[in-house]
This record gives sequence, structure tokens and C-alpha cells, in this order.
Amino acid sequence: MRKKILGEYHFFLSMPRDMRLVLITNMIYAFVLPVIDIFVGAYIMGSADKDPAKMVAVYQLCVYTGIPFTFLINGFLLKKIKISHLYSFGMLLSGISMLFMMTLSNIEMIGVSIAGFIMGASFGFFWANRDFLTLDTTNDSNRNYYYGLETFFYTITFIIVPAVIGWFIVQTKKNGWFDGNTSGAYQIVTGVVILLTIAASIVIHQHKYSNPKQKKFLYLRFDRLWKKMLGLASLKGMIQGYLVTAPAILIMTLVGDEGSLGTVQSISGILTAFILYILGRTTKPKHRIYIFSTGMVIFLIGALANQILFSAVGVIIFVLCKVLFMPLHDIAYFPIQMRVIDILSVKEKRSEYAYIFNHEFGLYIGRFFGLVLFILFFYISDEFALKYALVIVAVIQLISIPLAKNIIKYADKTVDEVKSEHPNPDALNLDN
Repeated sequence: MRKKILGEYHFFLSMPRDMRLVLITNMIYAFVLPVIDIFVGAYIMGSADKDPAKMVAVYQLCVYTGIPFTFLINGFLLKKIKISHLYSFGMLLSGISMLFMMTLSNIEMIGVSIAGFIMGASFGFFWANRDFLTLDTTNDSNRNYYYGLETFFYTITFIIVPAVIGWFIVQTKKNGWFDGNTSGAYQIVTGVVILLTIAASIVIHQHKYSNPKQKKFLYLRFDRLWKKMLGLASLKGMIQGYLVTAPAILIMTLVGDEGSLGTVQSISGILTAFILYILGRTTKPKHRIYIFSTGMVIFLIGALANQILFSAVGVIIFVLCKVLFMPLHDIAYFPIQMRVIDILSVKEKRSEYAYIFNHEFGLYIGRFFGLVLFILFFYISDEFALKYALVIVAVIQLISIPLAKNIIKYADKTVDEVKSEHPNPDALNLDN
């Protein structure tokens, strides 16, 4: 076992240094993401005096509105400010957003909206620069490994962090820490988040990364291949918009309190993470569509289990499927996206950031639709929003499978076209 672990470590060291540092930065920040993804919503649910579910939905809508706005601002700032500085600022801003929310005396619509927009801005700076750095430091042949390792670590932290914080919050109530006030526990968690973002910022500054060479990034017209990619992005955004609220509310309604959040997430087990690592380590670009399709089917199974059972057991099955679906989806989706950007940035002679920026609006349309759908379903009835709507969303997501397959096929065709028109096709490095 020790020899195997050392072998994997040496394989990691064989990767380019700039890629390794981006990965390490993301691994540290991975401890922050579960807090933001789960416990911010749980904090609002537990602290809001009225309509907590709608408060969570409004918070997430403001988060998703802040992201594309910040992608735009980031594009202009990249002309003058180092990308590592903007990347660090985004991570630090997430801690500031949580700190702002913890200082609110009352959880009301205005305060929640401001905190959500600040968090969206932090995600905007983080993801915009993270995506460009990933694109710049990897190639199509090592992206399965990159995302496999990254999602492996994200999955581990999404198991460990909720369990630890859930235990901490339960013990706070049980033992009367901070006078039994969970707000004090959340403030401690926020302090740890800020320390982690500082550590991640230090790591990313250990290498001098280059900003996008071409400064222009605003375009209205794109190749047909990119329009298909935007369609896939919208479907991905839709499921993000719906799932960012529904699971937490399901757990709070049918399972229990914040402590149960950590328990349910930890049930997913370490096995999922190792499967993801093995997939990233051993699979090739041609296997992405199979990974992608498997994730979609697993999500549908989870949604059906929740609808049929609609109990604590059904929620647990759904969350288990969700925890497996999301990284399987990402490990296939992001390399597909990056390959399309690789190809079209050469074909259309544009900055890679132009596609990263435009892609975010595809996601935003889907996220906005997903959240609005969630709110509308809640107006029909709470049970419909939590029971039947998940199956509707899961069935719609099945459209992604043939669309992703078509994108991969069309991308290969576009590579042939680009190479046939280029004077030195071997220099393009567009092969799998």
C-alpha cells in the first residue's frame, strides 16, 4: 500500500509545476466550498424568522447574479492586475461574505441579498481565474487526471467537512458552548474559512502565472460548436440552480437539523472519492461520454427514489446519488468544455477568456431558470417542489447525453478543419 501511495505521489510530481500549484490551491479551498454550499443555507434556514426556504432561494439567486457580473469586471481587471492577485481576492472574499452574514442582527431579505451578491462576486473572481489557469496549465491528455484528482479531493472534503461542522454545531447546542447559541459556532467556522483562504492565496503566489495575451473578451457571435456548448452549460446550470436549495431543505424537512446534514453527506463514503480518482487516473478522453452518461442515470435513480419513498430513507438515497452524480458530471464536463475552448480559440483567433466569460452566461441562464423553477414549484406546494419536481428536472437533464456526444463528435471534426487550414498543424497540440 505504501509503495502504491508513493507511486501516485511521484506521478503527481511528474505533472508540470504550475499545474500542481493550481491543484494544491484548489485542494485547500476545497475545505471552504462545503461550508459555503451547505451550511450557509442551513444558517439562513435556522436563523430566519419567516419564509426561510424562500430566503435561501433569494440568497442563491443573488449569488448566481453576482457571478457573471464579476466575470465581466474580472475580464477588464485582467488587463492591469495579475491573475494570481484576482484569484486570491476571490477566495478571500468568500470569507468576508460569510463574516458579513454572521454580523447581521436579523436575517432579512436585504441583508441576505447583499451577502449573496458578495458571495457571488467571490465565486466570480475564483472561478473565472481558476478556469483560465486550469486551461493554461493543462492539456487534453492530462485533464482527466487533473479533474479526477480535484474531484477526488472535493468529494473527500464534502464528506469530512459537513460531518465535522455538523458535530460541532450539535455539540454547541448540547454542551451550551457560546451560551448554546449556534451563531457563535458559525462565527468560529467563518474564522477557519478565512484562514484557509489565506493559506490557498499564499500557495497560488508561488508561481508567476501569465494573464491572457489577448485583451478583448467581449463577443456576440460564436461558432456553431460553441452554441452547442452553451446549451450544455445551460442544462448544467439548471440542475445547479435547483439542487443548491432542494437537498438542504429536503434534509431539514424529512431528516433533521444541521447535524443530520453532516451525517447524511458522510454516508456517501470514501469509496466514491477513490472511484473518481481511479477514473481520472486511468480513463482517456474517449471515455468522457460514458462517465457523463453514468452520472445522469444515477441522478435520475436518486430522484425517483426520493419521489417513490418521500421519507428520510428516500432523501438519504437521493443525497447518495447526488453526491456521486455531481463529481462524475464534472470530471467529464469540464474537460469537454476545455477542449472546445482549445479548438475554437485557435479557429476564431480569440482569447480563451472570451469563451470562459461567455460560458458563465450559459450557466447563469440555466441557474436562473432552475431557481425560478424551484420557487414556482414551491408556490404550487412544498411537497410538489421537493417530491415530483426533482424527477422532472432529472428527466430534462437526460437531454445532456446526446448533446454532449454531439459536441465531442463535432469538436473532432472541427479539429480536422483547423489543422487542414493551419500551416503548421503539429504545433497546435489539439490532438487527444
